[in-house]
Amino acid sequence: MLATRNAGKIAELSRILADVGGGVEIVGLESFPDAPDVPETGLTFADNALLKARAIADCTGLPAVADDSGLAADALHGMPGVLSARWAGKHGDDVANLELLLGQLADVSERGAAFVCVAALVLPGGSGEWSATGVLAGTLTRAKRGSNGFGYDPIFVPEGLPVTTAELAPAEKDAISHRGRAFRAIAPLIAARA
Repeated sequence: MLATRNAGKIAELSRILADVGGGVEIVGLESFPDAPDVPETGLTFADNALLKARAIADCTGLPAVADDSGLAADALHGMPGVLSARWAGKHGDDVANLELLLGQLADVSERGAAFVCVAALVLPGGSGEWSATGVLAGTLTRAKRGSNGFGYDPIFVPEGLPVTTAELAPAEKDAISHRGRAFRAIAPLIAARA
């Protein structure tokens, strides 16, 4: 059970689990209409991933996987961090979030940043919890480039590449992404316990 209604995340974790074996079928929250929308009230990515996974494991009685991710800008001491999706005030307003961040960094020379994701696995009944972190280091551009991806992808250049994550093909981005790294790290635990 993946604690999301995001079909892209479900497909991504299904592909990763297929690569590690174990024959685990991933279903999302659309299969559980009574599942709660869990507020991300934690102070860290790990807090939020575990909050969501615990709530969904309790609700469904199934092992649950959840993640939380965001962008950590060096010049902003790791922010927007857990507030990445609501940096401009409204949750999920990618354009406003990106424009606000560009404005905040307009006169700043320090462009280092990282995409961070924590994936958590929680077994029902409190019988086990695990988490894994994926990080993609890079730098931030001063203007948007590319049309693939979402969120901060148009301004994030992964370390060692000349393009933003929004200029990568989806398969190229999946291969190096913070979310892919976290899911690949936790996938063997899911396969062994699910």
